[in-house]
Amino acid sequence: MNITQEIEQYKPWNEQEQKDREVILACLRDFPDIFFRTNLAMHMTASAWTVNPKRDRALMVYHNIYDSWSWMGGHADGEEDLLAVALKEVREESGITKVRPVSEDLFSLEIVTVDGHEKRGVYVPSHLHLNVTYLLEADEAQPLTAKPDENQGVAWFGLEEAVKASSEPWLRRRIYGKLNEKLKHLIAK
Repeated sequence: MNITQEIEQYKPWNEQEQKDREVILACLRDFPDIFFRTNLAMHMTASAWTVNPKRDRALMVYHNIYDSWSWMGGHADGEEDLLAVALKEVREESGITKVRPVSEDLFSLEIVTVDGHEKRGVYVPSHLHLNVTYLLEADEAQPLTAKPDENQGVAWFGLEEAVKASSEPWLRRRIYGKLNEKLKHLIAK
């Protein structure tokens, strides 16, 4: 099944996901370059809400561009297997070597605005990340290593602490809080 089919079959958690799902599906249909950063207005990305086996802590990085603690993730850059992108990004950004999907199904989806910024000395204009999120699991005992060109730190936080650690109000309220709600719902099943 390709990512378009996965998103079509995905059951939105709330109104934000429903609306964002509609836009992402339209963009997947209308923009053949949606998996590449050459589409300067919007492109596909994959993120991970990485938790420990007890599901009571989340792994975050202190992101250089956003100057905030955040989830991990990155650009598709032509790769349509977005779970593979999420796994790769977690390994690269945190230094952990053993991380696995709790499920291969999408955990969340969202459109994230990205303000214009400098990256490696080049200006990147404001744009949208059409993002899918996967729930991943890793052992807290693994050594953590920052990726200096992207982040200044890597740390485990309690679930509520992870939300509070972010200095980005929209992400705290609409994304990280939602991910924790969904995780609690999953655990309660």
